[in-house]
Amino acid sequence: MRPWIKIIAILFLTVGLFAGTVGCNTFEGMGKDIQSAGESIEKEASD
Repeated sequence: MRPWIKIIAILFLTVGLFAGTVGCNTFEGMGKDIQSAGESIEKEASD
């Protein structure tokens, strides 16, 4: 893998993690959001 591709990938992962954390305000809120998303997926899968 080329060095600049690694840097870009790490940058995107970092920005994504930061945006997800800031968007939920707290890690507890992030956990609730993830749980809600999982429940939605389960509901759609069972239908």
